[in-house]
Amino acid sequence: MAKNLIRFDWAMKRLLRQKSNFGILEGFLSELLREDIKIEQILESESNQDMARLKFNRVDMLAINSKGQLIIIELQADSEKDYFFRMLFATSKAVVEHFNLGEEYHQIKKVYSINIIYFNLGQGEDYVYHGKTEFKGLHTGDTLGLSSRQQKSFSIQNVYDIYPEYYILKVNHFNDLAKDTLDEWIYYLKNNKVKPGSRAKGLSLVQAKLEFDNLSHQDRIDYIKAIENQVIERDVWKTNIEDAEEKGLARGLEKGLQQGIEQGLQQGIEQGIEKGIQQGIEQGIEQGLQQGIEKGIEQGLQQGIEKGKALAIRQSIIRALQRGKLTPAEIAEDFNVTEDLVLQIQREEGL
Repeated sequence: MAKNLIRFDWAMKRLLRQKSNFGILEGFLSELLREDIKIEQILESESNQDMARLKFNRVDMLAINSKGQLIIIELQADSEKDYFFRMLFATSKAVVEHFNLGEEYHQIKKVYSINIIYFNLGQGEDYVYHGKTEFKGLHTGDTLGLSSRQQKSFSIQNVYDIYPEYYILKVNHFNDLAKDTLDEWIYYLKNNKVKPGSRAKGLSLVQAKLEFDNLSHQDRIDYIKAIENQVIERDVWKTNIEDAEEKGLARGLEKGLQQGIEQGLQQGIEQGIEKGIQQGIEQGIEQGLQQGIEKGIEQGLQQGIEKGKALAIRQSIIRALQRGKLTPAEIAEDFNVTEDLVLQIQREEGL
């Protein structure tokens, strides 16, 4: 019988920062990077800061391994169109923040960006992607490498060992057929359970330490509350969208039908005059009504859906203002609207 394991994102925030649980992360990273990883320290990141929503630092976890390399681990469920850019910003920020003025450039730390995502990012059929920096000859097609002297001096073998490397795990694209030990980890990330017979490093610790029944009483309460809050927030958002679309559809159909009838009558009269008053009026009304209704419904649907979405965004902005955790500027950024619009809604609602 499969154990009831907690979600990895919650574990990252509450349990995996403890040194006694480093073995879980070490196992996952070792399978992904194909080398034995030893974590020395979990550094300050967005998830363990007291300040809420620090814009310029949105990584979930930042660790340093035994080689002095930085490892950013990000887990995200909600879609974000700028996510590729945020990956670049996070690695760039890590490089700059961990390089001291006066140090030589070869002391810049290597950065790995590990991105576990549960939404459809970009276009591609695979579920694990790896990106690194290489320099290819435009004429010969060869790869630019380090000289023997550079390799010895820097203690690295390849140029790409200098630059940040990126890993993207598109968890929802995984078909649950584990072909290797990395797939066994992805199976857990997708299903919150370990596949029977798994041999991947760290998964035995997952079963031992991330079982719900093994949590402390307070951690069990906090975990259940966190899951319930996520479900409620998503259900409210979905309900608001559906309600707005239904209202918009109904209004659009009514308005579209009325406009369609009026336009159909006019077209029918014009066509009827050309072919004969009596015959033209009969055929014009019949054809015009049909064309007008179809066109009116189509236009009405589009207008209704657009108004419905705008209403849903307004309602979400009102809730964000009522919670009082974000500034109008931050709310405007989250919902991709102007700050003036947020301030206008704030005034209208008396918030």
